[in-house]
Amino acid sequence: MEVCRATCHPPAMRMIGLIGGMSWESSAEYYRILNQGVRDALGPTASARCLLWSFDFAEIEALQHRGDWEGLSERLVHAARQLETAGAEGVLICTNTMHRLAAAVEAGVSIPLLHIADPTAERIKADGIRTVGLLGTAFTMEQSFYRDRLARQHGLQVIVPEEADRRTVHRVIYEELVAGQVLPASRAAYRAILARLAEAGAEAVILGCTEIMLLIGPEDSPVPVYDTTAIHAAAAVAWVLTKAPGGGTVAGA
Repeated sequence: MEVCRATCHPPAMRMIGLIGGMSWESSAEYYRILNQGVRDALGPTASARCLLWSFDFAEIEALQHRGDWEGLSERLVHAARQLETAGAEGVLICTNTMHRLAAAVEAGVSIPLLHIADPTAERIKADGIRTVGLLGTAFTMEQSFYRDRLARQHGLQVIVPEEADRRTVHRVIYEELVAGQVLPASRAAYRAILARLAEAGAEAVILGCTEIMLLIGPEDSPVPVYDTTAIHAAAAVAWVLTKAPGGGTVAGA
């Protein structure tokens, strides 16, 4: 007898809210991975129950570089509240940098936030790695919000590139990747930076900007790389599919 899957009795699935558009290039990857993961789990016609709030990244980028984190916080909290009102049972922020405001988003809603650093750190620890390099925007590499979470909550030692390399990584993200430009010269520059992080003692490198995966992959690094976009989206798949016995939701995420 053929097993009836999603086409007969669709299983309960939690609704997740995505705060995206920062940039839409990586948000599109989140949407693809989330839906492919649900389809793989439940059958060929299944797709994720999700809501997407997509920002105009030009506005967000301008506020970031002005240092207006209060204004950014107001916008992200508003987005999270709108998603909750629309029926989202959990929310994730589809970017590493804006997790600087994760605590404000968590405080502003009554549904859980799936933090991008946590599943990434868990994957790294499961592989027996304790010292990692971190690539991302200058905000992510230089401010403490991301590195401290990895260190304090997960016991990881974090290495960031030297200043000139940080400038290169940041420039490529904002001038090229968010605009959908993938240039061979930038890939070569990132490869050299990855090599220098490995020489500095990194056992692996976190691709701590959701656009970096558009430019480089495992083949570009002398040490393993951890793509936060793929890991975060996979964690979202697991979350939306997790239900407690009897149909209730599992607390937390």
